[in-house]
Amino acid sequence: MTAAAARSASPKSDRIVRLWLFAVAALVFAIVVVGGATRLTDSGLSITEWKPVTGALPPLSHAQWLEEFAKYRASPQYEAVNRGMSLGDFQFIFWWEWAHRFLGRLIGAAMLLPWLFFVARGWLRGRMAAATFGIGLLMGLQGLVGWLMVASGLQPGMVAVAPLKLMFHLTLACLIFALLVWLALGLGQGRERAPAPGRVRLGGVAVLALLSLQIALGALVAGNRAGMRFNDWPLMDGAWIPPANVLFDRPTVAEAFVDSLALVQFNHRLAAYALLALALWHLLAARGTAFAKGAVVLFGLIAAQAVIGIVTLVLVVPLWAGLVHQGFAVLVLGHALAHVHGLTRAPRPVLHVIGHTAAPA
Repeated sequence: MTAAAARSASPKSDRIVRLWLFAVAALVFAIVVVGGATRLTDSGLSITEWKPVTGALPPLSHAQWLEEFAKYRASPQYEAVNRGMSLGDFQFIFWWEWAHRFLGRLIGAAMLLPWLFFVARGWLRGRMAAATFGIGLLMGLQGLVGWLMVASGLQPGMVAVAPLKLMFHLTLACLIFALLVWLALGLGQGRERAPAPGRVRLGGVAVLALLSLQIALGALVAGNRAGMRFNDWPLMDGAWIPPANVLFDRPTVAEAFVDSLALVQFNHRLAAYALLALALWHLLAARGTAFAKGAVVLFGLIAAQAVIGIVTLVLVVPLWAGLVHQGFAVLVLGHALAHVHGLTRAPRPVLHVIGHTAAPA
């Protein structure tokens, strides 16, 4: 293929690759929501083995269901929390965890098979091929992290997964989502406009960074089930700041930041207030620029997420509210990525050369 032919074919191939990346990102969004459901329904420990290939098939007979149920009955969670549950109750939690793992397998296939096809066709070359391959490796790592997280909840004396491992699992999922979206955005045409002023660009990046931290802090809240406590707002058990002995009720300060119900929720609240303030400052800084609309939408989404979080807390985390809160966080992250990409993107020709080096004549 000549260089001229490669260039003429690139707009079509770019569009196809872009749709592929967005489709895989949508699947990652779906698995984050389903993962939230496995957590809120205490389903994550219902499958006690990691079988990457044979585990794709659920139990197909009554005998197989009884075998899976027997494995779960040997777990610490069953003994401490669900002792005496019926087979039907077990099947309910099993299907949530099975769906979560099935989506993981589907995402792996949706990433690998098109990647092989696009590389063979020459639609992915150079740094773009390497970047998408790297995302695939991160997906494999995510599967391993997910199992290590589940294994932590199957240890003697444990009835749930370790909060720190849950935070890492969710953070890695969001990183994969972010990388997919960022690469897809780089293949878009976009409108030519003046570069963003430095303070606007810096503000957008700062909002994205704090939003990422807030999602990680939310994972600690979820991992500790801290949303089930301190369900008044804006106070916490009637106080603006809980007493020190409540916030730091663990043997060490480091443990308190990870495992204290009060401190992890307090930190999540403080980060939410800081994120709102930062997004408002960014909105004001972006007035009169081509990026003002994106900043307004970003602030609106963050404010809406804060309201959803308050409602979820006050209602003591019903399933629907918890799922909306977790899923909406990823949507906010998606818009923040698109907004920051617009603030920082290089001209299209540079992205094209980096992502799709033309074949030699």
